[in-house]
Amino acid sequence: MPAHATHPAPLARLDPESRNPPRLVGLAWGLLALNTLGSQGTTTLVTIPQEVYQLITMGSLTLAFALALLHNPRLRIRPNAYLLSLTLLLAVSTIGTAQLETGAGGVFRWCRLALFIATLWLLSRWWDGTLAFVRYHIRFLVCMLGTVVIGLVVAPGLAMPATYDGRLVGALWPLTAPQVGQYAAVAAGLTIVLWLGRRTDGRSVLFVALPAVGILLLSYTRTATLGFIAGLGAAALALLFSTKRARGFAAAGAAVAAVALVAFAPLVETWFRRGQDDENFENLTGRQKVWDALLAEPRSTVEQLFGTGLSNKSFDGLPIDSGWLAVYHEQGLVSVAIVVVFLGTLLVTTALRPPSTGRSCAVFLIAYCLVASYTEAGLGDASPYLLYLAIAASLLGPAPRTNTAAT
Repeated sequence: MPAHATHPAPLARLDPESRNPPRLVGLAWGLLALNTLGSQGTTTLVTIPQEVYQLITMGSLTLAFALALLHNPRLRIRPNAYLLSLTLLLAVSTIGTAQLETGAGGVFRWCRLALFIATLWLLSRWWDGTLAFVRYHIRFLVCMLGTVVIGLVVAPGLAMPATYDGRLVGALWPLTAPQVGQYAAVAAGLTIVLWLGRRTDGRSVLFVALPAVGILLLSYTRTATLGFIAGLGAAALALLFSTKRARGFAAAGAAVAAVALVAFAPLVETWFRRGQDDENFENLTGRQKVWDALLAEPRSTVEQLFGTGLSNKSFDGLPIDSGWLAVYHEQGLVSVAIVVVFLGTLLVTTALRPPSTGRSCAVFLIAYCLVASYTEAGLGDASPYLLYLAIAASLLGPAPRTNTAAT
C-alpha cells in the first residue's frame, strides 16, 4: 500500500450518532430524572409512606452522582455556559438560604441543588452534540408513563379520581395530572422530532408518541398541551428546509389546526375550560390571586435581590405555579437575571447552529420550557425543566473532532 494512502475512518468517528457514552451513564441520567419526580400528590394503589418515596428520590440523586463520578474519576468536564449559569445561580441562592427564613428545609434543598448541578457537571463530559441523552430521557419518560397506563388499567378509579375532576394521575407512583401531562408531552414531542429528522422509525411514533398524546389529552393539562404544540411547531420549522418529511408534517399540522379551530372550536374550548367558570378560567385556576399577593408582599432590599431561600415553591401555603415568580420569591431578582441569561444563551446558540435533528430537539425543549414557565415552577431548583434544558445544552455542545489521518 502506498505510504500516502489513508484508511477510512471508523464509523464511530464519522457518524456522531454512533458515539455513545457508557451504559451506566444512561442509568445515572435516569436516576437523576427520578430525583425530580416528587413524592406527594395523589392516592396510590399501594399505600406507601411519603418518607419512603423521599428516600427513593433522594437516594437516586446520591446514586446518580456516585455513578457519574465512577465513570469520570478524573473530573473531566466540558465547558458549558448553561452549567456555569446554574453554578452561579446556586451561589446566589446561598445568600437567601443562609438567612434561614425557610428553615432547615431550605438548607436541605440547597444541598440537593448543589449535588444535582455537580452530577450534571460530571455528565457534561459526554455532552458532545449526539442524541444520547435525548434517548435516555425518552426511555425514562416511557417507563413513567408505563406506570400511569398500568395504574389506569388496574385501578381506573384511582387513576382518574373525581377529586381531580377525572384527570389522569399516577395510581402506582403519586404523579399529579400536570406531571403526567408534562411527561407525555415531552415524550411525544421528542419522539416526533426524531422521526421528522429520520433518527427513528414509524414504530416509535406508533408505540410511543401516539399513546403519549392520548395520555396528554386524558390528563387535561393545558400548559403541557400548549407547550407540546408550541415546541413541536418550532422544532418542525427548524427542520423545514432540511427534510421533506418536516415540510409535509408542518403543512399537515397547519391544515389540521385550521380544521380543528373551525369545525371543533366548541369542543376545543370545552376541553381547555375543564368545566371552569369565566372567573376561575381567567384567574388561571386561582393562580393570579397568589401571584398578586406575592408581588404585593413587602420585602427588604436583600430579599428583593436574593430572595427568601429555597422552599417548596409555595406562598402562604398556596403553590406559586410560576417559574419566574418562584425564582423571584426564593432567589431574588439577581437569580431572575441569571435565568434570563442562560435561557437567552441557549436560544442564541440554537439560532447559530446549522439545521439538524439535535438542534430541533433543543428547540422543542427550550420552547416547551418557556411556555411551561408561565404557570409551572422549576427554573431555579432541581426539576424536570432544568433537565430538559440540560439536554438542550448537551445537544448544542461541540462534537469531538473527527480524525481521518493515516494510521
